[in-house]
Amino acid sequence: MPLNKQWKFTPSLPRRILSVTDLGSQIHRAVLQLIDASLPNRCLMCHQGIELGSGICPSCLNAVLYQTPSCLGCGRSLVVQTAYCGACMKQQPLKVVAPASYHHGIGEQVAAIKYQAQLAGLEAMTAALVRRVLALEQLHLIQRPQALVIVPLHPNRLRQRGFNQAWLIAESLSRQLDIPLIEDALVRIVDTRPQEGLTGKQRRRNLADAFRLKADFGYQRVAIVDDVVTTGTTAQTIAKLFEVDYIQVQVWCLARAEAPGLLEP
Repeated sequence: MPLNKQWKFTPSLPRRILSVTDLGSQIHRAVLQLIDASLPNRCLMCHQGIELGSGICPSCLNAVLYQTPSCLGCGRSLVVQTAYCGACMKQQPLKVVAPASYHHGIGEQVAAIKYQAQLAGLEAMTAALVRRVLALEQLHLIQRPQALVIVPLHPNRLRQRGFNQAWLIAESLSRQLDIPLIEDALVRIVDTRPQEGLTGKQRRRNLADAFRLKADFGYQRVAIVDDVVTTGTTAQTIAKLFEVDYIQVQVWCLARAEAPGLLEP
């Protein structure tokens, strides 16, 4: 998809920014500054007037957030917020922290970030994630990480898309929670095919040896940041690289796409 079509809500965005092939953190920040000046003043979901820069009104955002406690392992609905449901308690899988289900209204907005560069609601969604993090931290169900890392894109994919949505989310989280974002911790060394539509086995094979971890990573607790977690294959693949060095890992994302039936009461 041509980049000038992706930035549909910023038609005046300078072409010199979009044509840069090596988008580092300085370019990302320049893009964020340009976006801040061009955000719409209507809610992306209900189209009612809102405060400039918020993207999504509080009513719409609250409606799509989790309304009940959920398992940090599989996403299953719980009566009381604990770390894991009974099934996950035995294996204690990777903890996934998300403020909402991808299936319950927010999925369209999360997908629009990646595929349409529709970033107007990003700050509101990351603020919801921050509130979820703080709530779980207060319940002692998670421990605040010492650093944030992103799911990296291969340089070819970064040039094609023009930005990494995981970086944009992590940059916002880093500012709101005062946690350092380590931008060069992970490198994607294989230009893998998209994960959408692949089976679990195919996803694991697709990501085999796709990432490399910086050798001198000096933190013991880390959160991997991405836009959405579906099967968790990508997060688990990256987590294994950290766990070899006994680094504690959790995953933070804007939404979780749970398996069918897990959110049923």
